Amino acid sequence: MSHHEIPELKSDNGQVKPPDPEVLLKAERRRFSAEYKRRILQEADACTQPGEVGALLRREGLYSSHLTTWRQQRERGELQGLTPAKRGRKADPQAAEIARLQRENERLKAQLARAELIIDVQKKLSQMLGLPETPSGEGK
Repeated sequence: MSHHEIPELKSDNGQVKPPDPEVLLKAERRRFSAEYKRRILQEADACTQPGEVGALLRREGLYSSHLTTWRQQRERGELQGLTPAKRGRKADPQAAEIARLQRENERLKAQLARAELIIDVQKKLSQMLGLPETPSGEGK
């Protein structure tokens, strides 16, 4: 049998069974809120009898490594340490500043184009009405 062939599955009576069409779901990573982590750590810290922490972990479906990690996060700073970290590439502060400056540049270009259009209209209106042109920079 080559590696491209699907293996035949045989039932108890020797007949060929089709492969099982059920697709297994991909496990999704659990996420715990900072409040939940604080509550569990408080409960674990309050445990005094042998086996109480194990019972807590079984009840909540947690591992002892969760407590270890959450305690370390609490040591580093409870509020920022216990909130879930953002996954993925970190934002580049220079890229954000460049994007802001580009948006501002586009806004100012559009504002300049409107101002130039208004000035052109004023010049044409002035010529049509026969009014004398005032040099730029001078008021009435």
